[in-house]
Amino acid sequence: MADSKEKLFSDFPGVSTDAWMEKITADLKGADFEKKLVWRTNEGFKVKPFYRQEDLEGLKTTEGLPGQFPYVRGTKKDDNTWFVRQDIKVVCPKEANAKALDILNKGVDSLGFSVKAKDLNAEYIETLLNDICAECVELNFSTCQGHTVELAKLLVDYFQKKGYDLGKLQGSVNYDPMGKMMAKGKDLSNFVATAKELVEVLAPLSKFRCICVNAVELNNAGSYIAQELGYALAWGNEYLGKLVEAGVPATLAAKKIKFNFGISSNYFLEIAKFRAGRMLWANIVNEYKPECDCACKMIAHAETSTFNLTLFDAHVNLLRTQTEAMSAALAGVHSMTVTQFDKTYETPDEFSERIARNQQLLLKEESHFNKVVDPAAGSYYIENLTVSIAKQAWDLFLQVEDEGGMLEAIKAGKVQAAVNASNKARHEAVSKRKEVLLGTNQYPNFNEKAGEKSPVKAKCCCGGGHDSCEKPFATLNFDRAASEFEALRLQTEQSGKRPKAFMLTIGNLAMRQARAQFACNFLACAGYEVIDNLGFPTVEEGVEAAMKAGADIVVLCSSDDEYAEYAVPAFKALDGRAMFIVAGAPACMDDLKAAGIENFIHVRVNVLDTLKEYNSKLI
Repeated sequence: MADSKEKLFSDFPGVSTDAWMEKITADLKGADFEKKLVWRTNEGFKVKPFYRQEDLEGLKTTEGLPGQFPYVRGTKKDDNTWFVRQDIKVVCPKEANAKALDILNKGVDSLGFSVKAKDLNAEYIETLLNDICAECVELNFSTCQGHTVELAKLLVDYFQKKGYDLGKLQGSVNYDPMGKMMAKGKDLSNFVATAKELVEVLAPLSKFRCICVNAVELNNAGSYIAQELGYALAWGNEYLGKLVEAGVPATLAAKKIKFNFGISSNYFLEIAKFRAGRMLWANIVNEYKPECDCACKMIAHAETSTFNLTLFDAHVNLLRTQTEAMSAALAGVHSMTVTQFDKTYETPDEFSERIARNQQLLLKEESHFNKVVDPAAGSYYIENLTVSIAKQAWDLFLQVEDEGGMLEAIKAGKVQAAVNASNKARHEAVSKRKEVLLGTNQYPNFNEKAGEKSPVKAKCCCGGGHDSCEKPFATLNFDRAASEFEALRLQTEQSGKRPKAFMLTIGNLAMRQARAQFACNFLACAGYEVIDNLGFPTVEEGVEAAMKAGADIVVLCSSDDEYAEYAVPAFKALDGRAMFIVAGAPACMDDLKAAGIENFIHVRVNVLDTLKEYNSKLI
């Protein structure tokens, strides 16, 4: 057997990188390698089309083992298990308790309770946690920032009263004043005394974390991956530094910090983000000289993004969240929440919550993602991505530190401005289809109607509308990537007039079919009715058929060469009875414009702006 293996490998001689490049260059037939095949990420670094073993030379990420400092390969060494978390917004503690007990029997082993500060008391906590074995599940809590210490004291009292081994309890209390400053604009900058008291109250619960870095807020606001990580590191360092200055031992302070990250749909970069994050955080904490390496572990909760969720074709959200969950699982996160697919337009119901739970359970029980630690290790591609993202994030971290730290950057509005600029850039990319949202700006469901669905509005921290709070500081923009396309399509639907677009297909068979498909997808993004056709012998017959169909738009679909022959006669035959569009950007475009043809749709136009213009004329 050994001989046959040896013969097998000897039959295939090694191929050098230069040989690969020669072949690629030949296949490109003179095209620029950098422009055609090298991808420049939004993070600012370049990704090559292929990597080889030599690309691992000198990378320190390949040196460690799982569970060893600096934890690039994960904080666990025996398996890759993570907590499956579901959050519950508590209105009635008895009802929330019943729901928690129910879902604990359906695969969940981590609960997140959002509780109202005005209801907090010992009886409330007892009712909420009745019959829940706190040593068997992870328990996470959030409330108004000003009442977090009160909540922590009630929890410690409850756990002691029940006789739990406090060292075994796992979970968190969500205290993140800087995150609240960015999300809501409130002034919570004087947080050190509260943070210190909170850490001291929860000190007996060695596995309970309470100082949270909610970088998921940046992710949901449309930040880029390295941006989310870089700011998260500065964020965590600000809390750690302030606690140490206030007299909290570095080891205790570090062990009380928890990171809550978002997960975008950029599959491999997200795997690399978590690996890079653990490595960089370990090195940051190590500078504070903790008593043990374990204090350097990044405890990272992951939550699938809301930025790329859509209202239309909402079941596509399941595909997005599934790949996102896969990224986080392979990356070795501590716990994970999968956002329900219908969260953008309604309060998730039992069905969508069950599907969200099962998305994680499938990864565990069907795909066994919890069995293998850091399966990405040694991948030429992912190891290089890890280093590239680490470098970008570290540069941003150093920039923030040089400018006075995260708190000063938030007070000056620099972080919010940078993330909002990313949000704007991504919206622009979506409007031009450079960033694709399947079912929204590309390949929409032609016949779908929103009906009673409408985007869920953001709520203010004090329960009113989002704009009712005073905002001494700049805030993040949480407009989802699909929001402008959704507003456009809702405008069409609610107008009561659905424009009808008729494809006048003529000439070259392959080109007219391709152009018609492109035009149908383009116009359906605004909710228009589209009518495709097999082809017409003359443009006059096509125009006549369009008028019989009651078309509001006639789209000429043919080849670039044939537009010179067909476009002007079709335009004249239509004679202003409907909007006339040419599908493509032919060389004769200037001549067609001179003849009075104004509308051209092709891959270089801004889809959103074009459809907005059409809506203003048609409805």
